[in-house]
Amino acid sequence: MTILARPPEKITAKKEQRRRGVTERQRPLWLLTPGGVLMVLVILIPLAVALWISLIDLDQYTLRRWVEAPFIGLDNFVEAFGSGLLNSIWISVSFSVLSTIATVPIGIAAALVTQNKFRGRGLVRAVFLIPYVLPSFVVATVWRTMLQPDGVVNAWLSKVGIEGGLWLTGPRSYWALILVEIWAAWPFIYLMALAALQSVDHEVHEASAVDGAPWWPKLYRVILPYLRGPVLLACLLATLNHINNFTLPFVLFGAPAPEDVNVMPMIVYVTSFQSLRFGLSAAMAVLSLVLIAIPLFVYLRAVRLDVHEEGGRR
Repeated sequence: MTILARPPEKITAKKEQRRRGVTERQRPLWLLTPGGVLMVLVILIPLAVALWISLIDLDQYTLRRWVEAPFIGLDNFVEAFGSGLLNSIWISVSFSVLSTIATVPIGIAAALVTQNKFRGRGLVRAVFLIPYVLPSFVVATVWRTMLQPDGVVNAWLSKVGIEGGLWLTGPRSYWALILVEIWAAWPFIYLMALAALQSVDHEVHEASAVDGAPWWPKLYRVILPYLRGPVLLACLLATLNHINNFTLPFVLFGAPAPEDVNVMPMIVYVTSFQSLRFGLSAAMAVLSLVLIAIPLFVYLRAVRLDVHEEGGRR
């Protein structure tokens, strides 16, 4: 039996290709090292410290020797649920969802208006971005002045025959917070929708124009499908930003905030820096992190399924 040997040139080329392939696979790992080290220092280590603090009885009396603070297990988590955290979670979630639901149609409508060219389009786009580029404390300070009993809002309402009231305390404070958040946050949806509209092929617009498609079927069947992915991502990011927003309610209502707007960041702040219950506030912060991770996990799971479905179709 005759055994045919491979030519030395092919063997050398194959080894070189294999060596180059291993190097190319390993190279991104080396590039990720600085970012990985920074993530460990900035995120993972503080998270581990927060988890440890949530398991010990750390307050103003044990802060000086916090390493020797007594270990109490899950008592801080049990106390967190009994100290108003559930109410704060409900307020935060409802406030975030309502704000996102209101900002989505406003942002998409503004993107559709400024998509086509017209005289002064650049100025209109710049004006639309003003609420988004202003710092949160500036927005909250201006609206706090406007919502005073003798402020501009009540003056405008009285001119149209509507009785004003107290917007910074009581049940109206909840709707005042939503109003201010909508005003400050809708340009983010507008930016995401406008960026998605730029990806719509001009041939699609031309084909629908040739077919004589009315504006509503064209919007529903042609344009909105292109906006689905970016707008869903914008909704997720906007909702998480609403939940994490501390500056707006803090400047708008002060601390401690009224019961109707006692969102999670506010109750964590008051528990930590006014009540000086650092272990309890750390437990609340950990629970807030878990709550925020739920919609993020659902979105990432949905995106992964969509990618697998598209790959299967191909």
